[in-house]
Amino acid sequence: MESGMISFEQVVAIGCGLDVHKNSVVATIGGIGVDEETRTFGTFTDTLEQLDSWLKQAGVTHVAMESTSVYWKPVYNILEADFEILLVNAQHVKNVPGRKTDKADSRWLTKLLLSGLLKGSFIPPCDIREMRDLFRYRKKLTAQIVAEKNRFQKILEDANIKLGSVISDVFGASGKAITNAIIGGQTDATKLASLANYSIRASKETLRQSLQGKITGHHRFMLSTIRKSIANTENLIVDIEKSIDEHVQQYSTEMDLLQTVPGVGKQSAAAIISEIGTQMDAFPSAQHLASWAGISPGNNESAGKKKVDELPKATPI
Repeated sequence: MESGMISFEQVVAIGCGLDVHKNSVVATIGGIGVDEETRTFGTFTDTLEQLDSWLKQAGVTHVAMESTSVYWKPVYNILEADFEILLVNAQHVKNVPGRKTDKADSRWLTKLLLSGLLKGSFIPPCDIREMRDLFRYRKKLTAQIVAEKNRFQKILEDANIKLGSVISDVFGASGKAITNAIIGGQTDATKLASLANYSIRASKETLRQSLQGKITGHHRFMLSTIRKSIANTENLIVDIEKSIDEHVQQYSTEMDLLQTVPGVGKQSAAAIISEIGTQMDAFPSAQHLASWAGISPGNNESAGKKKVDELPKATPI
């Protein structure tokens, strides 16, 4: 063995390390009875299928690749049916500083894979990944609606309409009736105040004063546009929730069991399944699951002072 070279016991017979990029994948095959070989493939589907064929012809059983942004996902989708794939955290497999190339990274991953020194990230099955996409997208859309509602209220404030100061919900029945009239061109504060129902706590006079503003055509246009945006996003959320309901039907037993936990309702149960799946053998213990989810604080103490650890970065799935 050359001086300075590190040798590891071989655990995997034939494996492949992939250095994945947006437009290319560098693959290195190595193992028992195989000459180490490195090839570069594109990331179009046909070239990834060529990669799949090459790996099968070489007798590869295990594949390792870094969780690079979202670029690993199409590669994983093509290869997952034929190989055992380990998606590894790039921070755990850093190569020697100053000697970094795509080919070197690929060879280093292959070496670690063959030696059994890699720990793969948790990748749920395809149907769970689809549920996860739906839940995370719904969360983004919900946040968009909140942002749009805040923007709506800012436009009202800009027009010196203090509706949010006198009623609890600008987007409730009374608020909608009043803002619809404002968008429609009504400027008379008394007439606007008369549109509120009897349940609001503010007096008619206080409400009238809050609606005495300076509304321009620009304000009406912005309010109308924002309201359309909110309505469109709400319709998208309805469609997403229908798709979620279709996905969770096959997990009715797990849904019922999760809802026996205090505080966990139907939506929370479905969200839990979308994030961790139903096969808990991926997590050796409850402590491992809590740590993976980033809700298990670690111990980081030095000189009698405890430091707060940052939450772990999730694999982009």
